[in-house]
Amino acid sequence: MVYFDNAATTWPKPEAVYQAVDYCMRKQGANPGRSGHHMALAAGQIIMEARDLIAKLFNIPEPSQVIFTLNATEALNLGIKGLLKPGDHVITSSLEHNAVARPLETLRSQGIEVSKLSTSVSNGVQPAQVEAAIKENTKLVIINHASNVTGAINPIREIGEVTRARNLLFLVDSAQTAGSFPIDVQAMGIDLLAFAGHKGLMGPQGVGGLYLRKDLRLTPLKEGGTGTNSESLFQPETSPERYESGTLNTPGIAGLASGIKFILQEGIERIKEKERILTERLLKGLEAIPGVSVYGPSLGIERAPVISFNIEGMEPSEVSFILDQSFEIASRPGLHCAPDAHESIGTLSKQGTVRFSLGYFNTIGEVDFCLEAIAGIAEESKF
Repeated sequence: MVYFDNAATTWPKPEAVYQAVDYCMRKQGANPGRSGHHMALAAGQIIMEARDLIAKLFNIPEPSQVIFTLNATEALNLGIKGLLKPGDHVITSSLEHNAVARPLETLRSQGIEVSKLSTSVSNGVQPAQVEAAIKENTKLVIINHASNVTGAINPIREIGEVTRARNLLFLVDSAQTAGSFPIDVQAMGIDLLAFAGHKGLMGPQGVGGLYLRKDLRLTPLKEGGTGTNSESLFQPETSPERYESGTLNTPGIAGLASGIKFILQEGIERIKEKERILTERLLKGLEAIPGVSVYGPSLGIERAPVISFNIEGMEPSEVSFILDQSFEIASRPGLHCAPDAHESIGTLSKQGTVRFSLGYFNTIGEVDFCLEAIAGIAEESKF
């Protein structure tokens, strides 16, 4: 299979990731932080090492500021619902994933004021837009680092300068960039960073996390056992225990740690450059095929390795089905859990787009094979 669905979940993973998960299950499969025997201590060490690696990757001051969640969606919900109260105002964009849009819509009905900034398909949200949208009751700005539909990159560092100067909190969704683009929470002025373990960080599904600035305190999404302060009927006050009730996904976190080790060994810039070369080759080829409409930043503008397109006269699901069944090319059709983004690019009424998303293990040969397949499908469609 030619796998072009890395924005959903990267595949394949580095071999060491499979080995780490298997070894954890077989040799370190006890409950971390819950017992004093050597296997439980080994499981706890896995969690500690993973926090250290994440802190190193994102330049987080202290590993205790890394909170593990099931995925980026849970991390975003924790940040959004843990911070906002009735009367607060939040600023976001028109290219956000439903992991942001849906919680905000729920909170809107509970007295939270939401401003969605109209976003450039090519250049994302501009700092001046954020500045202009600030009100007296503005508390939080939530922006993705890159759109999962168009690949458009937002100027996070510059937006962070605005939020820092205006004493606002800044939550960044890094689901499409963590592991492929450099992220420095201190230099970029990021107060909360949500990340997915199973995408660019090359870990397994079922693990993600949230970086939380040290002086911030959230209302937890859930309460329960934490392995500490068990005598109290209230949640611990300290991070990360306050936000990590229940048994953590130790095998998943072991795999995530291994994925991050691979990224640190290869180097972010090397990963980013390879994905850039592949993406530009695919984009250039798609733009040259008659009947194909491509959405998002034009060639030469920095973007995440995500490309959305349609073939005239064909529904996205039909194109994706043919790619899978006739060419063994994996893509993703539809709205990609981001209807606001599709409304912004004019594809909501078209049932979305076909999305190709590239990863570090894809090749130029796969890109060229895919372009041949799309050219053939477009020719057959008789647009």
